[in-house]
This record gives sequence, structure tokens and C-alpha cells, in this order.
Amino acid sequence: MHDYEQMGGLLGMTGVCSQTTTVGDASRRDLAEILTIYNEVIRNSTAVYSEVEFTVAQGETWFATKAEQGFPFVVARDATGVVGFGTFGDFRAWPCYRHSVEHSVHVRADSRGHGIGRALVTELIERAKAMQKHVMIAGIDADNAASIGLHRSLGFRVVGHFHEVGFKFGRWLDLVFLERTI
Repeated sequence: MHDYEQMGGLLGMTGVCSQTTTVGDASRRDLAEILTIYNEVIRNSTAVYSEVEFTVAQGETWFATKAEQGFPFVVARDATGVVGFGTFGDFRAWPCYRHSVEHSVHVRADSRGHGIGRALVTELIERAKAMQKHVMIAGIDADNAASIGLHRSLGFRVVGHFHEVGFKFGRWLDLVFLERTI
């Protein structure tokens, strides 16, 4: 587990905050808060190309599958609870892709813009290194300039732009793929 203090660096924009955020392994106890974050993202953004919220049963299956496959599921916590989560899994299921992973990171609405996403992606990169993965991939809505900028600042580069591959909120969505060699 890593501590990321909110002071002008990793988790702070400017100034010093009294709160400390930690990033570590998620547990089943975190699942309700994880699903609250994930379902808010599904309802209100194009960060997830789905219109169907996760049920508790789907969340439990998702969590258990990650654990069974040996993939990390991490959360960022502060005094208010879980403020973000991240995980990764196979980019594709075929054997020759076994060294490439695709990650997913989401931050609670009231905690965005404070470096929590950066801390989660950084933690996932370290976990991927420890698992001897070679490439990490991010699929991001093309209009999500903040997430694309964050990933670029962490060494990801744009490798593909898919036009009008998703449809949500009555409009077509473009998907950008970024990759980082680990």
C-alpha cells in the first residue's frame, strides 16, 4: 500500500491539505463504494461505454474473476471512504497477448481533479511491472481530454483513434487507444 499525501504534488493541485489518501488492495468490503462510483460514471459520463449499471451480483463476479485471474483490484481511500478504484486485465484472451493488459480507473465525482487517478494509474503500472507485463493499454473516450492528458503525462502515447464506435446519450462516440511500454 502506498500513501499519497495531498500536498502540491501527486494528490494536490496547490497548497497543503490535511487529508491523506492511501492506495492499496480492494476488498469485498469496498465493493458497495466501488459500484457507487462505477454506476455514477455509467449514468453521467462517456468514460464507460455502457448504459446498464452494475448490480451487486455483477460486481461480486467482476471482483472474484479479477482475483481468480491474479489481476489487481486497487482502491484509493481517504477519511471519507473509497474515492477511486482501478484494475486491469487481459487486453485480449489469446495466448500471444498475455504480456499486454488494459486498465480501468475511475474516481468518485467529488474527488476528481486532485491526483487520485494519477495515483491509481501509477499503482497499476507498478503492479503490471511486478507481473512482468510488457504493455499497458488505455481505451479512453476521445472527448475526455483530462484522462488523455493524464495518461500522456505518465508516458502513454496515442496509438489509435476509432471513429463513432460507441453510441450513448444520443450521439456517436470516438474511442482513443493509448499504450505504454512497461
